[in-house]
Amino acid sequence: MKNLTLQQKKFVTEYIRTLDGELSAKKAGYKSKDLKEVSTRLLSDELIIKEIRSQLKSQIISLRVNKGYVIQKLLQIAEFSLEEEDILDKDGGYTGKKKLRDTSAGLKALESLCKYLGLNTEQEEYKQAKIITISNLDDKKI
Repeated sequence: MKNLTLQQKKFVTEYIRTLDGELSAKKAGYKSKDLKEVSTRLLSDELIIKEIRSQLKSQIISLRVNKGYVIQKLLQIAEFSLEEEDILDKDGGYTGKKKLRDTSAGLKALESLCKYLGLNTEQEEYKQAKIITISNLDDKKI
């Protein structure tokens, strides 16, 4: 059975650390003008894929964190961050308006949860939506 070379083992170690194929190939010492092609070739090699899976599995086992715990914590972060809270004026009085606690933390937790559960395996590129409000519309656009 074929074994990984020292350079391939370095690539696997760097890839697990960075998740960046080109950077990992460079740090492993590959000398090519097209490191993207090198990383693509390496990441399609069955032995390298097997080694990445093996190392990731051993890291997860050594952490002794079960999947249910991770999912539960990500859900708690998302729910807490996306709850509404009252907006106070400068004197501490209620304005009657509400805002979400921390949308960026909530969305990040949801994104991590989706990745963890494998819900975004299609690798779709998301385009930014342009938000239209009454304040940025003019009479010609209505």
